Amino acid sequence: MGRYIIRRLIQMIPVFIGTTLLIFIMVYALGDPVTAMFGDRRPDPATAAAIRREFNLDKPLWEQYLLYMGKIFTGDFGTAFNGQPVTELMAQSWPLTIKLAILAILLQAVVGITLGVFSGLHRGGVLDTSVLLGTLVVIAIPTFVLGYLLQYLFGVKWDVLPVTVSNDNPSLQDLLLPAVVLAAVSLAYTTRLVRTSVGENVRADYIRTAVAKGLPKRRITVRHLLRNSLIPVITFLGIDIGNLMGGAIVTERIFNIHGVGYQLYQGILRQNAPTVVGFVTILVIIFLLANLLVDLLYAVLDPRIRLA
Repeated sequence: MGRYIIRRLIQMIPVFIGTTLLIFIMVYALGDPVTAMFGDRRPDPATAAAIRREFNLDKPLWEQYLLYMGKIFTGDFGTAFNGQPVTELMAQSWPLTIKLAILAILLQAVVGITLGVFSGLHRGGVLDTSVLLGTLVVIAIPTFVLGYLLQYLFGVKWDVLPVTVSNDNPSLQDLLLPAVVLAAVSLAYTTRLVRTSVGENVRADYIRTAVAKGLPKRRITVRHLLRNSLIPVITFLGIDIGNLMGGAIVTERIFNIHGVGYQLYQGILRQNAPTVVGFVTILVIIFLLANLLVDLLYAVLDPRIRLA
């Protein structure tokens, strides 16, 4: 296990370098960030040159990347074009998005797996048909439509949940509605994936053997059927962690949450390259670590899998 983890961490290095290099090139090579700072006004040549020197924009692109990579290993993600360190923006936004993403993942896992198991065990029944129809509707509705609809129903018409979220110290109640909107589509896919996996495994030989031995139905479902059915689901959930954090742009805009999605949106809108590159770099790290965790969970769910 230890050797496997070390080898995977080593394999992550070229992936991390290649991904961040691609992001860096896409952000810095496309357009002129200094010109974008001034909008429609033409910047003074001396002022523009000073800004380029300050942010190393006067150097070749490969040298800019090396300077950037050298700084992030010391915890310095650069300074935004408004003069605020990117780490300060991260300290303000990451806690909000992490809370929102954790709540969304819990909803996605608990509700999605539960519905998927019951639907898979009763294929063709009323519950199964209702779940399939419900998940199809959720998948078909765009996120921004679902967000505004739930915001109107629960926040305005019924007044049971807050319409917007406090960015200082949001409570669980504040984040519940945004988490539902953020997790809705992923929850629907999780439910359908669990349903399919359970439906395939329930007819497997090891389930028939367990039934023939007279094991309790609950034990067969939890210890045998569910563990084997969760392997593809864990893969999807691991990949979806990064998607939930990076895909929170629409949700955070709807509920006025100043999290990672909000900062990325503002950075892209204003062509604030240091902010965009810094936040996406952290997302890349989270995505790589989530995939490592998924691989480790395989061995926990299925003892036949050996990590070597």
